[in-house]
Amino acid sequence: MRKIFILMFVCSFGFAQTKSARISAPLKEASPESVGMSTERITRIEQMLQKAITDENIPGATAIICKNGKIIYQKAFGYADVPGKIPMKTDNIFRIASMSKAITSTAVMMLWEQGKLMLDDPISRYIPEFKNPVVLDKFRMADSSYSTVPAAREITVRHLLTHTSGIGYGVIDGDERMKAIYKKAGIVDLFTTENIKIGDNIKKLAKLPLHANPGDKYIYSEGLDVAGYLIEVVSGMPFDQFLAKNIFEPLGMSDTYFYLPNAKADRLVKVHTKTDGKWKHFTDTFYDVDYPAKGAKAFFSGGAGLSSTAKDYATFLQMYLNGGEVNGNRILSRTTVEHIMQNQTGTLFGGEKSARDYGLAFGIINKNGVASAGQGGEGTFDWGGYFNTAYFADPKEKIIGVLMKQTQRIGEDRTSSLFRQMVFASVDD
Repeated sequence: MRKIFILMFVCSFGFAQTKSARISAPLKEASPESVGMSTERITRIEQMLQKAITDENIPGATAIICKNGKIIYQKAFGYADVPGKIPMKTDNIFRIASMSKAITSTAVMMLWEQGKLMLDDPISRYIPEFKNPVVLDKFRMADSSYSTVPAAREITVRHLLTHTSGIGYGVIDGDERMKAIYKKAGIVDLFTTENIKIGDNIKKLAKLPLHANPGDKYIYSEGLDVAGYLIEVVSGMPFDQFLAKNIFEPLGMSDTYFYLPNAKADRLVKVHTKTDGKWKHFTDTFYDVDYPAKGAKAFFSGGAGLSSTAKDYATFLQMYLNGGEVNGNRILSRTTVEHIMQNQTGTLFGGEKSARDYGLAFGIINKNGVASAGQGGEGTFDWGGYFNTAYFADPKEKIIGVLMKQTQRIGEDRTSSLFRQMVFASVDD
């Protein structure tokens, strides 16, 4: 009877990804020239990154470049652990932090495709604790007490995905008042080794005041953590299992997790900082840098919690360049991908002269960004992560670049920007 019940549950829910009539090959290696890129110019990128290692501007990195669904460059530089003298390898695993956000947004849109939710639904429809939100009015720093006024409208699913919900980001928030309020409430902002469930954290968060009325401002926030819990509620599956079954397994992203299996923990790159001119392991007061390899392994942060490899993340980006499909597994419809890539925030994200807009999952290069040079063509989408990871993908040129590092507080590091402009400068068709 237990087996029958499990089968009935799986059949009633189904999987958000489906088989596709289109079958795009998984990422395979090819020469740069075979896809219109220059080996000689890509060598310049290698020299730039190697010089950054030699000059001790960065301790180590892994880079991957793809064009037309082919891996045309993949190499590791420097060390995964400088004090331990462990060289970097291309399959090393990195904390990708805010690069998790696009994956969480993708999962939400998969449920949207299934008709499980609508983008302009109030999230209180699924998480009742968010009913009747309030906005911060007055604040007293001495004891973190505050007063509020009713919000003009409720938070919607779209607000969560576009950072326009008014929700703050606690310890990394730009507003000291919000930092104090979140700390006093015991909100987990990024990740934790403690035995805390995302549902418990989000329900506490729902009781706190907002920065602004939903929809009025772009405020980088924990909205994607809320979206992670929303996925649990709507799908009936734990968030980590939903991602594994519907995104990671179908795409072959075998090294992407919230928490690493013990057998893969030694592939996790150490977070480095520089002290007295020497590379040292970084420690911090508000989180444990070893969170993906130890602890309770119970908190699944949709905004910052995942770890991955350069190749796994390139595979995720390739799915988008393929219009939502890889290897015959359709994650999203082409029409959904096109919708995700539209400007969703008007001029709220950076103003009228901004080089980038914001869609439902990514920052997106606009005409101003194209004119600034080195960013990619119009529609190129991108983001990065707290521990110095970055990616970009150009739908027109079919180019992907991922550069993974793990550093904090090291001063100027221009390698991500140089990597990006030099990748596009390597086009030779």
